[in-house]
Amino acid sequence: MTAQDALALLPEAALLAAAVGGLLVGLWTPQRAQRRVAWIAVAGCLVSAAAAAAVLGDPVRTVFSGTWTVDATTGVVRLAVAAATAAVVVLLRTELAGHPRETEAYVLTLLVALGADALAATTDALLLVAAYLLASVPAYTLTAFRKDARGTEAALKYYLLSALVGVVLLVGAAALVLGTGRTGYAAVSASLPAAAPAVAALAALGLLAAVLFKAGAVPVHFWVPDAVDGASPAVAALISTVPKIGAVAAAFRLVAGPFAETPAGLALGVALVAAASMTLGNLAAFWQTSLQRLLAYSTISQVGYLLMIVTVAGTVELAAPALRLYIAAYAVTNIGAFAAVAAVPRRTTLVGWAAGVTGRPWLLVSLVVCLLGLVGTPPTAVFLGKLGAFTTAADGGYAWLVVLAAVNSVASLFYYLRWVAPAFRVVTSTRPRRGTVPRPAVVVLHTAAATSLLLGITAGLLGASA
Repeated sequence: MTAQDALALLPEAALLAAAVGGLLVGLWTPQRAQRRVAWIAVAGCLVSAAAAAAVLGDPVRTVFSGTWTVDATTGVVRLAVAAATAAVVVLLRTELAGHPRETEAYVLTLLVALGADALAATTDALLLVAAYLLASVPAYTLTAFRKDARGTEAALKYYLLSALVGVVLLVGAAALVLGTGRTGYAAVSASLPAAAPAVAALAALGLLAAVLFKAGAVPVHFWVPDAVDGASPAVAALISTVPKIGAVAAAFRLVAGPFAETPAGLALGVALVAAASMTLGNLAAFWQTSLQRLLAYSTISQVGYLLMIVTVAGTVELAAPALRLYIAAYAVTNIGAFAAVAAVPRRTTLVGWAAGVTGRPWLLVSLVVCLLGLVGTPPTAVFLGKLGAFTTAADGGYAWLVVLAAVNSVASLFYYLRWVAPAFRVVTSTRPRRGTVPRPAVVVLHTAAATSLLLGITAGLLGASA
């Protein structure tokens, strides 16, 4: 390992140092003072973000013998992961204050973030396997952290499906070695077209199935509703945001790299997965009454829009910038939506949340910004992300997918309005309820809403000037 290799991994080193340091500090810290570990975790995320931002404009480079790529996509994922993880730690502090395993929750959260970074940066099939496991195993524990029946059941389903897909991933990696004798994406790209079509197809199926599972795409999405609904709001925000953006970036690299030339029909297959994800996610969300289950299906539909860009990876010049913008926008907006759930504790249904937000109009305003962002309404950041997805898909010859995505975007407005409509009727009709709402969750919600607007306006102005 050279000094250049080590410096290229500073953002990940910050997350790892915070995880190890937090664990050691937690061992020698009284239970009442475990918030120190939360501060260490947030500090690690901020250092990681700063290190990623410092090299964001640098030329593309690969380190560790070509297994790790540092480019603009890696940089944006690093920034989004660091920001989202810091927000999740803040939400966890509200939920777990005084919990006997509070320290472990923060450490596991950082490890999931580290796995997401690895998913986005890897350009080697074996490292992809390691990243998949790192982004998965800590998430099982966090899903069942409350040790209640729903959380335990959700974690078990998550684990079993993840283990099954992990086997498929290993089969795909083995097929890649069988067909090419290599695992690095650059070497595979040169030799895979000469391999047997069946071997190439098996390799593509295995590797893409794993990253699509982490992204929560159809048909490997079955774990998402149960895991998100069974976990606490903070953990649900984590598992539906952080691994997802890393996995989508990994899928983009696979389609644009080793599988760019073969197998035939791969791009169409990804397009069909995108169409199925956005449609099934929206249809399943229509009549949900549980807030977290509704957001779970919403995240499935959002993956469909992201996969529109993956469909044209390597064939449309603007695909990579569009993906980066959408990843950042989605991370901010989705975290904000789950922060709204965390801001009204024990109000897990649409009607219950409306009752809990009575007399607190600013909570509703920020929620509306986040939900309209998920729909893709200007001037939010997701609007520009969806616009980029639609444009790149159309340029790649998938006009039918653009039409379907537009219909789904309009349809999604229905179930988001089902959330906010009851709250609008009561939020200003009575005096504020007695009691308080968790201030950290409120801060995360307002910050996410403001960031979504700021990112959307700024990106829009930059695009107009360009």
